[in-house]
Amino acid sequence: MSFIDWEQIPPNQVAPGVHIRTPYGKNIMLSRVEFDEGAVVPMHNHPHEQGGIMLQGKMKFTIDGETRIVEPGESFIIPGGVPHSAEAVDGPCVALDIFSPIREDYVELANRYIPPVS
Repeated sequence: MSFIDWEQIPPNQVAPGVHIRTPYGKNIMLSRVEFDEGAVVPMHNHPHEQGGIMLQGKMKFTIDGETRIVEPGESFIIPGGVPHSAEAVDGPCVALDIFSPIREDYVELANRYIPPVS
């Protein structure tokens, strides 16, 4: 997959009001994360490195105990294993996350919606 049409990738819900679209290659995964107003990704961690950029709206982001409001154009990097959470504030928001290595749990989630080849 060289070019990505986000609208052709089915969204998957990872928390109430939080949907992801996750194209990936061999070593990296992109994840367009769309939050409804007030939607929350609770505190969690994973072994993958995660970087990202806010595209639209505002997000209250907590990384390793530090909380900030992240606005369009602002970015972040989260080392693997570090606790973090996110919440849409003042309306819906959209972020682009990048994971390395790819998140196999997101691959499995996406594959649930791909019909088997017959």
